[in-house]
Amino acid sequence: MEAEILSTCRELGIGFVPYSPLGRGFLTGKIQKIDDLEANDWRRHGPRFQGENFERNLAIVHRLEAIARQKRCKPAQLALAWVLAQGEDMVPIPGTKRRTYLEENVAALQIALNTEDLVEFNKVAPVGSTAGARYPESGMAAVNR
Repeated sequence: MEAEILSTCRELGIGFVPYSPLGRGFLTGKIQKIDDLEANDWRRHGPRFQGENFERNLAIVHRLEAIARQKRCKPAQLALAWVLAQGEDMVPIPGTKRRTYLEENVAALQIALNTEDLVEFNKVAPVGSTAGARYPESGMAAVNR
């Protein structure tokens, strides 16, 4: 569905704002276990943050962390640089609560990814590799209306 929306946006010359470019914080590398989330954090109830899905998604994050180390950047910066490398029409807006993270996110603009980097990133985290639905079933019903 997202590929169809993106191609339509491009056909019409409309910019695209990717939703949750840091995977609800997963791609920052700061969430290594479910207890890294506060007890009242709504993500604890999301399918991507539960059980086997959490472990499978964390394995992807660990592989992306290795690429980030090679590029001498933070995992969040790598994720944002990847989004930006998808085209000039991409406008990721990562949420942040702290100035430090805002500055880190902006620094992603300085990360140059070449074709090799993009191929490697896409091997590690191909489209559709995320385990678990974006929201619980009731939330997904609202999204797909």
